[in-house]
Amino acid sequence: MKSSEFDALLRETTVEQEDVFEGKVLHVFRDTIALPNGITSMREYAVHRGAVAVVALDDEENVYLVRQYRYAIGRSTLELPAGKLEVGEDDKEAAARRELSEEIGATAAKMTPLGVYVASPAILTERITCFLAEGLTFGECHPDEDENLLTVKMPLKDAVGLVLDGSLEDGKTLFALQKVYLLKHPL
Repeated sequence: MKSSEFDALLRETTVEQEDVFEGKVLHVFRDTIALPNGITSMREYAVHRGAVAVVALDDEENVYLVRQYRYAIGRSTLELPAGKLEVGEDDKEAAARRELSEEIGATAAKMTPLGVYVASPAILTERITCFLAEGLTFGECHPDEDENLLTVKMPLKDAVGLVLDGSLEDGKTLFALQKVYLLKHPL
């Protein structure tokens, strides 16, 4: 069975939509929906305009990550350079290049799309488009005024080791680092 056939079989349709909250980053809704079997239920979800993330890989196969404090979980995390799309921004590669420059001060000669990471499709519409950046040149970083970042350089294999031992928890980082490692070191 094709994905579109499953979609038709399992589709939930909106009966009523309630606008719960609109913030700077998220727009939250509570919808009454009809299930395929005719029963109604409720779905709460947040709409997010999307984001980009970048695996910055140098010629010696080092990656550049950022450590930043994440208020929602009450501690710092080690993650890929990443950021939200601007309102109306459609060019994901340009957004990735912007974030690479802002967060680690790098430009890339080559950008390769890695795919899209969807963190929590049950409650969040955010789609994070990931890229591999190669042919790096470094200058000054210029993070957003509300960002405090520390750049961390490490071998790709060590970063993947942190994925495997559970030290890295950020989903987009897990997804993209493993994908790049497998691209560079096929099974």
